[in-house]
Amino acid sequence: MKNIIGIILIIAGIFVFVQGLNRKDSIAGQGEKLGNNIANAVDGGARAPNHVWMMVGGGALVLVGVGAMARRSRI
Repeated sequence: MKNIIGIILIIAGIFVFVQGLNRKDSIAGQGEKLGNNIANAVDGGARAPNHVWMMVGGGALVLVGVGAMARRSRI
């Protein structure tokens, strides 16, 4: 059962990561990055585009999936 959950988490993580990469290369992603750069220059904030969070979340899901598969059972 843990292997199935781990595989599902790994697949979901790869999917979210690839969606983040696709958004980064799209016009919407470029526009969002430009808008965040302008806003950060005006008020000194530390905004990050959504595609960055998608890629980080996808990587985290993959790591959790690998950890779930590597974990030993208690029996």
